[in-house]
Amino acid sequence: MAHVQHQQASKEVIPLMTPYKMGQFELSHRVVLAPMARFRSYGNVPQPHAAVYYSQRATRGGLLIAEATGVSATAQGYPHTPGIWTQEHVEAWKPIVDAVHRKGAFFFCQIIHVGRVSSTDFQPDGQAPISSTDRQITLDDTQPGKVYSKPRRLKVEEIPGVVDDFRRAARNAIEAGFDGVEIHGAHGYLIEQFMKDSTNDRTDEYGGSVENRCRFAVEVVDAVVREVGAHRVGMRLSPFIKFMECVDSNPVALGDYMVRQLNRHDGFLYCHMVEPRLVYNGMFVVDHGGRQIPHGLLPFRKVFKGTFIAAGAYDREEGNKVVANGYTDLVAYGRLFLANPDLPKRFALGAPLNKYDRSTFYTQDPVIGYIDYPFFEEDRDDSDA
Repeated sequence: MAHVQHQQASKEVIPLMTPYKMGQFELSHRVVLAPMARFRSYGNVPQPHAAVYYSQRATRGGLLIAEATGVSATAQGYPHTPGIWTQEHVEAWKPIVDAVHRKGAFFFCQIIHVGRVSSTDFQPDGQAPISSTDRQITLDDTQPGKVYSKPRRLKVEEIPGVVDDFRRAARNAIEAGFDGVEIHGAHGYLIEQFMKDSTNDRTDEYGGSVENRCRFAVEVVDAVVREVGAHRVGMRLSPFIKFMECVDSNPVALGDYMVRQLNRHDGFLYCHMVEPRLVYNGMFVVDHGGRQIPHGLLPFRKVFKGTFIAAGAYDREEGNKVVANGYTDLVAYGRLFLANPDLPKRFALGAPLNKYDRSTFYTQDPVIGYIDYPFFEEDRDDSDA
């Protein structure tokens, strides 16, 4: 009976499973793998098991966004996160990207600098992490006992060098074979530390007004676009989210300004935004307001000229709804895609989903909680399971 139900579901017009043209990329469905830190790139070098993990989640015409990948030696703040700033990193990413492409999917590299979300343990020569500010993160509710080091406020003359790190990382990502890059401008990391007024206490041209606070972000976008082309660049933004004591007093104005800055680049590929009223817990968005999603991104969706990706606690039903009513073009899935490597297929069939195991999200095991989640077996009668 379960098999018959799945067959019937597969014949429905399912909005999430309809094709979409994103710039030059012909997508076969709207289900995007969200960028998720997995902490399994030992010594910041991507590993062969990542090729298995990403290719498991690749479908012909699907879009995958890789985990946050550091742009420089100072960009690190978590154990065993991948980098893209050396030739060794580029060469290590190549077979991973190839494995995804062999499945017919498109693969974007999310590039990041964590800024003050770090400690001297992760920094070259034990130096202080860099940031927009010298104010230290005082508390991390997500990881009790974790301590962040007091950051060093970047001097104005140092900022172009950090911008150039993003530019070089984008170039390296394309050399590694990625189809494009996503600039990480969300969730309390360096770019957002400049953007949000709780973490930007500068009095120079990078502080004060929303234009000044976004200056660093805009310079990064401009440099990356010049390097690899607007048609290969997306950006993730989370104006509403409070994470790592990074929050803005006027998130709507901040988001609106940034979206308009992206529009300056003809053909800028996509804007990836996180829903409001969702708490960023550790490295994942958790909805503490119940299953209902607030759908607060419409003002930005209306302004942005390119492809819009919404993220934040979506399930199959909500995803179908927002695609059907034009609220977003694509929907990014994190935890559900982590636990269901064949998530698009399960959505198409209306099949049951694996439950995710939060305790294995951030372990360093190359198999457990990483590549061992089972695929759906169509011929199995779930009543016997």
